[in-house]
Amino acid sequence: MALFGQIFITLLTITTLTGLYLSFRQYRSVQQNRAAVPTEFADSISLEDHHKAADYTTAKLKLGAVESLYGVLWLLLWTFGGGLEWLDQQWYTLALSPIWQGVGVILSFMMALSIIALPFSLYSTFKLEQQFGFNQTTIKTFISDMIKQLLLSVAIGTPLLALIIWLMVESGPQWWLYVWATWFGFSLLMMWAYPAFIAPIFNKFSPLEDSELVERIKTLMDRCGFHSSGIFVMDGSKRSRHGNAYFSGLGRNKRIVFFDTLLNDLNGDEIEAVLAHELGHFHHKHIPKRLLQVALISLGALAILGWLSGETWFYSDLGISTPSSHQALILFMLVMPLVTFFIEPMMAAGSRKHEYEADSFAAEKSSADDLISALVKLYQENASTLTPDHIYSAFHDSHPPAPVRIAYLNRLNNPTGA
Repeated sequence: MALFGQIFITLLTITTLTGLYLSFRQYRSVQQNRAAVPTEFADSISLEDHHKAADYTTAKLKLGAVESLYGVLWLLLWTFGGGLEWLDQQWYTLALSPIWQGVGVILSFMMALSIIALPFSLYSTFKLEQQFGFNQTTIKTFISDMIKQLLLSVAIGTPLLALIIWLMVESGPQWWLYVWATWFGFSLLMMWAYPAFIAPIFNKFSPLEDSELVERIKTLMDRCGFHSSGIFVMDGSKRSRHGNAYFSGLGRNKRIVFFDTLLNDLNGDEIEAVLAHELGHFHHKHIPKRLLQVALISLGALAILGWLSGETWFYSDLGISTPSSHQALILFMLVMPLVTFFIEPMMAAGSRKHEYEADSFAAEKSSADDLISALVKLYQENASTLTPDHIYSAFHDSHPPAPVRIAYLNRLNNPTGA
C-alpha cells in the first residue's frame, strides 16, 4: 500500500479506537453511578429519572458505537473498495461537461450517504427515542422531512456546487481563495435566510401569545440591549419531547425561538433566565467569534486542499484513477474528520468557555437560582446524564457537564462561599 494510503488507514484506526474508548469510558462512568442520584441533585432529581437518564445515555452510546463501525466499513468501501471510482464511471458515460459531471457525482454521493445512514435514523427515531418516551415523529412526518431535505439539497446545492467546481477548474492555482470566499459568503447568507425562509418549511413558528411573558421578555431584552424581529414558539413537540430555546439570524432578521415543549416545562422566572443566557451569547459576540474561528479553519483547510488536489497520489492512494475537482472535494470531505478529530477538545473547550460567559451574564441580568432550576428541569426532561466521564466530555460536550455547570452557577450566586 502506498504511503498516503497507509497514513489514511493509520488515522482511521486511531480515531476509531479512540472514539470507542471514549464511549466505553462514558458508559462505565454512567453505569458506575447509576445506583444513586449525585448529592447536589438529590433534592431535585428522582432516582427513577436518574435511572432513565443513565439508560438513555448508554443506549445512545451503544448505537453510536455500532454506527461508527458501520461508517468505517463504508469509508473503506468508498475508497479502497472502489465505490467512488465506480460512481465516477457511471456519470462519465453520460459525456457531460466536467462541471456538471462533478455536480452529479457529488449530489449522488451525498444522497447515497443519506440512504446508508437511513437505518440508524429510523432506529434512533422509532425505536430508541420511542422507548424512552421522546419521539413524537410520525412515519408521514419522517418521510415528508426526507423529501423536503432532498429537494432543498438539490435546489440549493446544485448552483453552489456548479460555481465551486467552475472556480476550481477556471480560476487558476489560487482557486481555493475564491472557493473560500464563496463558501463563507454562502454561510452568511444561510444564517440570514434560515430563520425566515428555510426553518418554516419544516416547523410552524407562531408569535408568543402570553402577553405577560412577552412583556417580561421585552423588558429583559431592553436591559440587555438586544433587538429582534420577533419572539416565536416552534412546534418542537411535532417531532420530539425534548425542549430547547435559541436565537438565530443576522442583522434585522434575528429572532428568539422557544420550543413549545420548553414553555410547557418551565415557569416565567426560569424562561427569563434561559433567555438571559441566550442573550449572553449575543452580548459577548460569541456568534461572530465562532464565525471567525470557522472562517480561519476553513481557509487553512482549503489551502491544504489546494495543494492536495494537484498531487496524483492523493487520488490514486485512495482508489481514484482519474484526478478531478469533484473527487478532490469528496476525498477531502472523507479525510478531514480523521484530522479534525484531534482538535475537537480545543473546539469543545472554547464552546464551554462561551457557555460559562453566558451563564455569568444570565446571573447578572436575571437570576442564577432560576437558571439552575431551569437547567435541572431540562436535564430531567431531556434525560441528560448527571455523571459524565470527564475525558469523554472534554472531546464531545459543547456545554459544561451538569455538576460542573451547576457548581459554577452556585459560586456566582454565593461568591464568598458563605
